[in-house]
Amino acid sequence: MRRKLAPLLFQDGDPEGARAQRSSPVGKAEVSERAKLKEDTKRTGDGYPVHSFRTLLDDLPTLTLNSILLPGITDITFETATKPMPVQAKALELFGVDATAPGFKSPSEGAAERCM
Repeated sequence: MRRKLAPLLFQDGDPEGARAQRSSPVGKAEVSERAKLKEDTKRTGDGYPVHSFRTLLDDLPTLTLNSILLPGITDITFETATKPMPVQAKALELFGVDATAPGFKSPSEGAAERCM
């Protein structure tokens, strides 16, 4: 999960770039220039705020599926999903989930399998 979400995290999402900066394979590990830029600006290359893994997970639960039951009408219900915030949409996109697609229900209804 962390690997897929690396573009949104303080984690270095460019290990090859970091390896290329080392003069020796046994030398001290360095972070890539892209990771340094994320750390300095607190923004991703796409302009999203950079998160720790924990804070990103804390942001995701606000994406919900709501069942609506109108007062006085007990036999008709409908469901509506909340619109994902930009960082939520980006996180879902990194897992290959399109929250705007027709038929999107919730990550627990099939998206978890696509994430692996």
